Amino acid sequence: MPKVLFAGESWTVHSIHQKGFDSFTTTEYAEGGGWLKQALTRGGWDITYQPAHIAAREFPTTPEALAAYDCVILSDIGANTLLLHPETFSKSKPLPNRLKSLRTYVENGGGLVMVGGYLTFQGIDAKARYAGSPIEDVLPVTLSRYDDRAENPFGISPQQALSHPITAQVPPDWPDLLGYNCVTAKPGATVITTVGDDPLLVAGTYGKGRAIAFTSDCGPHWAPPPFVDWAGYDPLWQGIVNWAAGRT
Repeated sequence: MPKVLFAGESWTVHSIHQKGFDSFTTTEYAEGGGWLKQALTRGGWDITYQPAHIAAREFPTTPEALAAYDCVILSDIGANTLLLHPETFSKSKPLPNRLKSLRTYVENGGGLVMVGGYLTFQGIDAKARYAGSPIEDVLPVTLSRYDDRAENPFGISPQQALSHPITAQVPPDWPDLLGYNCVTAKPGATVITTVGDDPLLVAGTYGKGRAIAFTSDCGPHWAPPPFVDWAGYDPLWQGIVNWAAGRT
């Protein structure tokens, strides 16, 4: 059974409730990758899921450790989470650069998928910080150096740019998305689907491996309920991960 490492798609919200003179706080933890995990499980994939706070400590540090997986997915997890291992941040312990390890993993034949969000590509206020990193070397797209979000609360329709094995089983009429990260396809990359004038789904190679950029979300909020409930959702994500892993 093929194996995928899926990192990110989790968050904690700490709220302050002010009621006149008095206030109190509540804290809620949530995950947004359930739809993607289910789609890949139904496609026969063995998933190792690391929420962002787990990936900070447990994401593999070497290309050899990453080689246990056929594909790695990064979704809504900033570069700092992989760069700043807790042992480095709190105890000044030198450890391998996991972004460089991931680049070498792909160069050696691994697959990488980056999924859009507020903390992928460059992200909100440019805080995702993948621009200029070893991950940008691998991706089939060039990243903005600024906040790269394109918010479309009114909805924007993806358009198929060309036929490709990734989307062979995907219906042609995609539901609207509510936003995405703006990127530029690199020379030689394959733009499969677009949103407006921008790439949505881009595929490319790096060394012996493959990499895919999907610039919108795999779940709410940019991927609203009609998208995650769409008949094309499962074949889309199965096609993305199978291609990145070199299985199609």
